[in-house]
Amino acid sequence: MSSLGKATNIFWQECSVGKLDRQKLLNQKGCVVWITGLSGSGKSTLACTLGRDLHGRGKLSYILDGDNLRHGLNKDLGFKAEDRAENIRRVGEVAKLFADSGLICIASLISPYRRDRDSCRALLPESSFIEVFMNIPLEICEARDPKGLYKLAREGKIKGFTGIDDPYETPLNCEIEIKPQDGVCPPPADMSSQVVTFLEERGFLHA
Repeated sequence: MSSLGKATNIFWQECSVGKLDRQKLLNQKGCVVWITGLSGSGKSTLACTLGRDLHGRGKLSYILDGDNLRHGLNKDLGFKAEDRAENIRRVGEVAKLFADSGLICIASLISPYRRDRDSCRALLPESSFIEVFMNIPLEICEARDPKGLYKLAREGKIKGFTGIDDPYETPLNCEIEIKPQDGVCPPPADMSSQVVTFLEERGFLHA
């Protein structure tokens, strides 16, 4: 019978090149832009537009998309509450590494539970975690239904679907909130511009 358990004889390895050195090399400051909201709210659209706009400015970013990560890093996880929590925990740790490398990490996930998002925030210096809340009402997201998931959830073919039979806990103190104007969602370019302006004003786009 194996007596192996969690490793305890491990030590943090310091290296001569640190976060400030990497940021100086890239001429930007590492951070995490965490985009949260219901399925169909436009998270991935914003993430991709933001990544393109930052690239156009000569800034290095990387997108951690919730669906993409479930093809690899998190492919062993389902959608039970504990699996959702582990999904977000893993992404939070990876996002922290990207930020430490000096990159602007764009994490795009439903991340429905407030405590899980707050746990990811706690991994970074407070100013380096930028929560973007896609405050798009359920009726708009369901009308869009780009992946046909709401239809399946309404038919009972998907269980535990956020917004239908599983809760979404709205952020209490997000840095950026994006919501419809007169019932119309902002164009992707406008949403991205709002985030880029925030990053610029907070000094993340230069070292």
